[in-house]
Amino acid sequence: MRTLLLVALGAACLALSCGERPGADGGEVVVYTALDQVFSEPILKDFERQTGLRVKPVYDAEDSKTTGLVNRLIAQRGKPDCDVLWNNEVVQTERLAGLGLLAPYSSPQAARIPPAFRDPGGRWTGFAARMRVIIYNTKLATPEDLPAGLADLAAPKWRGRAAIARPFFGTTLTHMTFLYQRWGPDRLGEFLRALRANETALCPGNAAVRDLVAGGERAFGLTDTDDAYAAIQAGRPVAVLVPDAADGAVLMPNTVSLVTGCPHAEAGRKLIDYLLSPEVERRLARGASAQIPLGTDLASEKTPWDDLRHAPAMTVDLPRAAASVPEVVDLMQKAGMDR
Repeated sequence: MRTLLLVALGAACLALSCGERPGADGGEVVVYTALDQVFSEPILKDFERQTGLRVKPVYDAEDSKTTGLVNRLIAQRGKPDCDVLWNNEVVQTERLAGLGLLAPYSSPQAARIPPAFRDPGGRWTGFAARMRVIIYNTKLATPEDLPAGLADLAAPKWRGRAAIARPFFGTTLTHMTFLYQRWGPDRLGEFLRALRANETALCPGNAAVRDLVAGGERAFGLTDTDDAYAAIQAGRPVAVLVPDAADGAVLMPNTVSLVTGCPHAEAGRKLIDYLLSPEVERRLARGASAQIPLGTDLASEKTPWDDLRHAPAMTVDLPRAAASVPEVVDLMQKAGMDR
C-alpha cells in the first residue's frame, strides 16, 4: 500500500505514449494550473524568457479550485488541449492518474523529491507544499481556547464562530477524503452535520475563510498556510496552529504531470523539469506564498512553518483517497454542505 506522509519512478515517457506527433510542439506549451495566478504566473513568465517557448496558461477560479480543471481534462479524454497539469493538491491528480489521463514521465529533477511525494509510475511528482492550519483571530481567541483537533470544530462553545471553505473543491475536498479514510463515513457524516448545526460559515474558498477571521467576523477557521501568510504579512491580528493533534497534520504538495495524448509533449516535459527545479521551489519558499520545499537539497531552506512541521503526520493511502471522491461528495451533499 502506497502512503503519503504529512498530508499522506516509472519509465521515461516515449514520444508515442504521450501522443507526440512529429513537429507538433510548435514552440508552445499549454498548462492548466490550480495554484493561484499571482504565484504561478511570474514563474511561467520566467520559463518563457529562459526557453523561448510560449506558455498558454489556463487558471482555475477560486470558487471551483482544481475541480473545474479536472473536469475539463476528463471531458477532453482522447483529445486534450492541455500538455501539463500543475495542480495545487494531490488527490485529484491521483484520480486523473487512475483514469489513465496522465502520462508517465520521470523528470531528471524528480530524484530530488522524496519518494513519498512521487507517483511510483512517474505520472505525477510533488513539490512546494502548504499545510492545512487553523487560522485564528488573536483578539478573539487564544491557542489554549482553540480546538485541539478538527472534531472539536463543532463544539457548542464555538457556535457561529468558525469558518470553513465549501468542501467540494481544492485542498478542503482533499482534506475531507483524508478524514473519510481516517474516520470512516459514519463519523465524517456526523462531523459535517454537526458543523452545519453549529452555524459554521461555509465560504467560497480558503482566502474567504482567512478574510472572515482576519476581519473579526469569525474567531477561527480552517485554511492553508499560503492564505494565512498573506494576512500575517499584512499585519492582521491572526496566528495559526496545526488542527489535527489527534489525527495527524496534513501537508498539501503541488503536483505536476504530463497529460496523456498532449499535443506538445516535448515542451511539456521541459516545463515539468523547470517546475521541479530547486530554483522554483526556492522561489515559492521565499515568496509571498511561503511554500515548504520538498527537495532534499533544500532541507535547510527556512519557512515560517518550520515549527509546525514537527507535528505528527497523517498517513494516507492516496489511491484509496482518490477513489473515494464520489462517495465523499455524496456524503457532503447529504450533510447539507452545499447549502
